[in-house]
Amino acid sequence: MFIDTHCHLTDNYISGDLNDVIARAAEVGVDTLICPTADPDAIENALHITEIHPNIYATIGIHPEYAGINAEEYLTSAVLNHPKVIGIGEIGLDYHSGNNNREAQIKLFEQQLDLAKKYNLPVAIHTRDAEEDTASILTSDYSGVMHCFTSSWNLAKAMLDKGFFFSASGILTFKNASEIRETFSKIPLDRLVVETDSPYCAPVPYRGKVCEPAFVVETAKVLANIKNIPLEKMASILRTNTKNLYPKLSLS
Repeated sequence: MFIDTHCHLTDNYISGDLNDVIARAAEVGVDTLICPTADPDAIENALHITEIHPNIYATIGIHPEYAGINAEEYLTSAVLNHPKVIGIGEIGLDYHSGNNNREAQIKLFEQQLDLAKKYNLPVAIHTRDAEEDTASILTSDYSGVMHCFTSSWNLAKAMLDKGFFFSASGILTFKNASEIRETFSKIPLDRLVVETDSPYCAPVPYRGKVCEPAFVVETAKVLANIKNIPLEKMASILRTNTKNLYPKLSLS
């Protein structure tokens, strides 16, 4: 059985009824879903989804595109102590469109990291064109995962040394992603998890379609091939790793 560790189930682009999305995932052995937030206005909906679906959990965070807001207004004690909230994310830094608001991004990032430490929660990290700042801010005081990891081996090595996990998305399956596959070939088996980042980054053979949790199996297949192990063994390893990453996660 597989776990999609990062799927945006509150997103307007999710195709069809959420119950159908969950059912299609279950049909291919994806039995547990973890829903992150990026937009602070999605937090209430994310919590509601976890409350009505026993197999869905949440990581609650504010994406760097919302730099300038006060995270504590949204990541309250009631939210972070919620029994289905297992982490803080997605949070981080994104300089892809420039770093004119670098200080505001760093302030929002560090504010949420402080909350992660206060509430003893792992973090799901978004980093794009911001490797140096990401590596310097994330010390071994924190635990978590490098979400949808597509950065360099240098950053991977730095974060491995700090105890982080690495999440492979559908990008791993893309024809032009040989460097990313090479990086994942070097990451130890016990530090790997998988995600769809739904509704984005649909893997081959679904590339170009709206992504959904059922597709995470395709990424797991490529990861198993990279590591030269059977898919069934990879599924077991990924499940154990996800539980180690998110200790609040309740798995049968």
